[in-house]
Amino acid sequence: MNTLIEVKGLVGDFAENKDVAKELRIKKIIPTLRDGKEVVLDFSGVSGATQSFIHALISEPIRLFRDVALEKIHYKNCSDVVKEVIKTVSEYMQESLDSENYEE
Repeated sequence: MNTLIEVKGLVGDFAENKDVAKELRIKKIIPTLRDGKEVVLDFSGVSGATQSFIHALISEPIRLFRDVALEKIHYKNCSDVVKEVIKTVSEYMQESLDSENYEE
């Protein structure tokens, strides 16, 4: 069973609180991925998000679970602004992981 997280109810119409992102990451996202399940982050009604919020939300799961996180974390009802921030953070994390693998 997927875990659905309705972001707006937690952050309002603009996602910027890194403490909320950290709590979601620790209490919902990582345990769900650890169980081999999918996470759906629903951004309905969220007009924007800071890069630091998205980074706090998904960077550690991507670092810990790598491709599994990229495949099992889904984003729904994202504004163009939110899509762009998610894309930026995801690409940054993938590049970071690639450079770590290269150095080993």
